[in-house]
Amino acid sequence: MTSFADIASARRLFVSSTLARLPLATLGIGLLAHAAGLTGSFASAGIVAGAYAVALGIGGPLAARLVDRRGQTAVLCATSVAAAALLLLDAALPAGTSSLVLVAVAAAIGLVTPPVGSCMRAVLPSVIEDPGAVRSAFAVEAAVAEVTWVAGPPFTLGLAAVWSPAGALAVSAVVMVAATLAFAAEPASRTWAPTVVAHRAGALAAPGLRTLVAVLLAVGVLFGALEVAVTATVGTPHDTAGAAPFLALWGLGSLVGGVLLARRGGEASTPAALVAMLAVLGAGHLLLVLATGSELRFGLMLVVAGAAIAPTLAITFGMVDDLAPAGTVTEAFAWLATAESVGAAVGSALAGGIVADAGGVPALALAGVAGAVAMTIALVRRPTLAPRAAARPAARVACPVPGA
Repeated sequence: MTSFADIASARRLFVSSTLARLPLATLGIGLLAHAAGLTGSFASAGIVAGAYAVALGIGGPLAARLVDRRGQTAVLCATSVAAAALLLLDAALPAGTSSLVLVAVAAAIGLVTPPVGSCMRAVLPSVIEDPGAVRSAFAVEAAVAEVTWVAGPPFTLGLAAVWSPAGALAVSAVVMVAATLAFAAEPASRTWAPTVVAHRAGALAAPGLRTLVAVLLAVGVLFGALEVAVTATVGTPHDTAGAAPFLALWGLGSLVGGVLLARRGGEASTPAALVAMLAVLGAGHLLLVLATGSELRFGLMLVVAGAAIAPTLAITFGMVDDLAPAGTVTEAFAWLATAESVGAAVGSALAGGIVADAGGVPALALAGVAGAVAMTIALVRRPTLAPRAAARPAARVACPVPGA
């Protein structure tokens, strides 16, 4: 049974990690807006944002691997301070700064961005011992993470509008470093102890982990395609603001799905459960094609489709502890985040081309197809997702031994 102390500790971890990740969900759009203002070129700004995204995909697993070897405290403190300093440097750059400088700074920010989300997911099983409570916690964590991605960009753009893009970056830097240091100061994070690393190749040495990465790559394509498709369906090329309420409804659906899953005690993280939830995810997004004739019907269907997002991620996260090689759990979560981000970038690019040639409805279909591909991958590679027969401790909270 989970103690009140465990619940209080988990609550503090949730709050600090959510605040730390809120700026992280905004950095792409924040760096883009700032670069556009300094260079006067959206093309250059797009390259800056792309450099950040690529570097983030590289740096996340590297930082997480360090966590698995050295613990969370040193890595989180060092990366958060470095990222905040670079953000403040970027915010202080004057108009007319070379695009090459902006690209270099953005790439450096991506490389040293603190892996707070991966650390949060890695530490949860050591804070909450009850398996059912852990599944519920993963469901809530996935839903809360969705809120940061829904609320973060509008907040950053609004702050940039009323103040400046540089000011928005500065605020992001302060919030990120303060919240990350608060997370790292929590006893559960400070005393989280990595196990002996069994595989020099890292987390991707496990076939099951590679399957989850491929699944989330396809799920990421769904996410990226859906955002572009919704914007094209309910907005115009000159006014994309109309899509914001609909994307918020999509995020609301994910939040509701995560909360409902948590209230019922979570879902067993089994291959069958993952395949079933991916089927629901894909079907819900395919049905959006039939709901485009009415804004009310389309909005309601977005809530329904989004309701499968947090449960899908929660089931996926719940499988990592059994599939990742010993001592690589944080790196494993980082690879999943990278796969999702890369997939979203691919989905956005593909949907953008489809929208330009055929409009928003075929792009919506792409999102549904991506969900079907994710389900097919999980179904075909289902044997790799079976937990190993021999249990292993993924990571633990170091407890003081009397007399030691």
